[in-house]
Amino acid sequence: MQKLSKIILGIDPGTLLMGYAIIECKGQAITLKEMNALKLSGKKDNYIRLQLIHKTVEELIKKLNPDEFAIEAPFFGKNVQSMLKLGRAQGVAIAAAISAGLPVTEYSPKKVKQSITGNGNADKEQVWKMLQRILNIKEKEIKPFDASDALAVAVCHHFQDKLPFKTAGKLKGWGDFIKKNPSRLRIK
Repeated sequence: MQKLSKIILGIDPGTLLMGYAIIECKGQAITLKEMNALKLSGKKDNYIRLQLIHKTVEELIKKLNPDEFAIEAPFFGKNVQSMLKLGRAQGVAIAAAISAGLPVTEYSPKKVKQSITGNGNADKEQVWKMLQRILNIKEKEIKPFDASDALAVAVCHHFQDKLPFKTAGKLKGWGDFIKKNPSRLRIK
């Protein structure tokens, strides 16, 4: 029997601020369970910060028992050291989810923005305003945006799961689509 609801943990990784959000989805209804950001001191050793990220994700999983884990993939910037640090933060968060047996899905920042606002180049304020509408959130301001970014990742994941054309794996043209989706074929 298929589960009627699911809980999604969304993460916006970072070495100084890691946003996280938990949503519960029942059909099309989305309820925000928790949203916040882990603030880490830049004075702490990088490995201590990574340990705190891992521990926080583990604790969130134990506390709220999510069914799925969605995380924002790092964007490609010019600063190699920043990318390396961000990749490590993402890696320890993913490791905590995998250790708990959760399925992990990554989304690019552009995909998340596109999914929430319809514009892959939307700014953080636009994404937050749309999330307020989608989830009927009354708070006017959000700081830091890392928390709302994590919420956007979780909601994006929910929306992707609801796509009518979602199929297992990549398609290799129309013939492959028809083969994997025979019920979608209409003969006139």
